[in-house]
Amino acid sequence: MSICRLQDRRWLHPYRVRVPHHLAPVQRIDQASEAAAAANAGLSPQAIAEIWRAVERLYRSGAYPGVAFCLRRHGQIVLNRSLGHARGNGPLDPPQTAKTVLQPDTPICLFSASKAVTAILVHKLAEEGGIDLSQRVSHYLPGFAAHGKRDITIADVLSHRGRVPTLVVPREQRQVELLLDWPALIQRICDAPPTRSGGMAYHALTGGYVVAEILQRVTGDSLQAYLDSRLRKPLGLKHFTYGLPPAARAQVALNYIAGTPVRFPIAQLLERALMLPMDRVVEASNSAAFMDAVIPAGNLYATAEELSRFYQLLLDGGRLGHKPLLQPETVARAIRPRTRMALDRTLMVPMRYSEGLMLGANPAGLYGPITANAYGHLGFMNILGWADPDRDIAASLLVTGKAVLGTHLLALGKLLTTLGSRCR
Repeated sequence: MSICRLQDRRWLHPYRVRVPHHLAPVQRIDQASEAAAAANAGLSPQAIAEIWRAVERLYRSGAYPGVAFCLRRHGQIVLNRSLGHARGNGPLDPPQTAKTVLQPDTPICLFSASKAVTAILVHKLAEEGGIDLSQRVSHYLPGFAAHGKRDITIADVLSHRGRVPTLVVPREQRQVELLLDWPALIQRICDAPPTRSGGMAYHALTGGYVVAEILQRVTGDSLQAYLDSRLRKPLGLKHFTYGLPPAARAQVALNYIAGTPVRFPIAQLLERALMLPMDRVVEASNSAAFMDAVIPAGNLYATAEELSRFYQLLLDGGRLGHKPLLQPETVARAIRPRTRMALDRTLMVPMRYSEGLMLGANPAGLYGPITANAYGHLGFMNILGWADPDRDIAASLLVTGKAVLGTHLLALGKLLTTLGSRCR
C-alpha cells in the first residue's frame, strides 16, 4: 500500500480518548451539592440514574478527555459530576502521559457559550439606562458607521444580524496575540465593510467585541469589572472570568482535538468563523496569551455548576432568592425570539436567535426534542449551557474534546432526549 494511502487512512481515523472499562476511577461526584436535591427535584432515583448513564455513554464515545455536567431541577442541583481527565489522555497523547482527573470544580473554557453571559451584561446595562438596545451601534461607537454600517443597531449585533460576522485579517497575521490588542480589533471591525446580503450570519468573535466596547465606553468600567459587580460576586461564583488569572491556571482543563478530522468544506467554514484553522484554535486556547486575553465572545472560564447557576438565575426571572439581580422584563427581552428559524450563513444550519441567545425548536432543536421555549448557547464544539422553562431545568455540559464529526453526536442526541423525557 502506498504512503499516500496510509496517510489518507490515518487522516480519516477518528481521534479517540482511551476510555477505561470501569469509570469509577475517573468519576467525581460533588456529594455535598447533590445530597438533599432528589426529594425536591421531582425526579426518581431511577430517572437520575438514567440521565447519568446517558452522560457516561457520551464520555464512552471517546470524543472527550473530560466531561463535566450539572443539572438543576426546580432550582435544586440533581447532578454535579465529572468524568475523565483535565490533563493528559488526549487522543494524541502517548499512554505514559501524566494525567489529572477532572473535578467538578475544575475551570473549563466556555468558548462561544461565553456570548450568553456577555449578552446578559449588555441587557443589564440597558436595564440601568446606560444604553438603548434599539439604538444604532454608531451612536456609541462612531467609527462603526464606516462603509455603510451606520444603521446597524445593538439588537442587530446581538441577534447576529450585524453584518460583520468575521474579522478581516490577512492570513499571515492570524495569531492568537491579535486578541490581546483590543483597540486594534475594534478598529478592524469598524473599518470592515458590511456583508452584502442581510439575514443571519453567526458573529463568532466580532459581535462580542462590539457590544463589550460599547459597555466599556458607557460605564467607564472594564468588561470584567462589570461582570464581577453585576453577576459573579452576587452569585457567589469562584471563577466565571474572562480569561483566567495565573493563580488558577494550574487547575484549568486543557482542550484537545478529537473526533473525525474535518476536511473541506467544513474545515473552511470553521476557519472562516474562527479566524484560524481548528487545530490552531485548540492549541492557542491552551496558551498563556489566550488566558491573558479578554475575549467577550469566547473565553469565559467557569465550572459546569457555575454555568448552570447562571441559567437558573434567568429561569427565576433574574432573582437570586429574594434579591433581584435582573428585572423580569430584562430577562423576558433577552430570551424573546428576534428571528424565525432560518439558515445561518456562517454556520450553514437553521438557527433561531433572541438578542444574545440561541433558542430551541420543535420538533427538535439544539437542546433536544420539543424545546421551543428553551434558551442558552453552544460553545466550541459541544459545550452547552441552557434553561428549559417547560421542564424547569438549568443545565450545563462542558467538554474538553473539540470534536465536530463522529459517533459522539449520536450519544449527545441521546443524552438530550433522555434529559427531556425524564424531566417532563
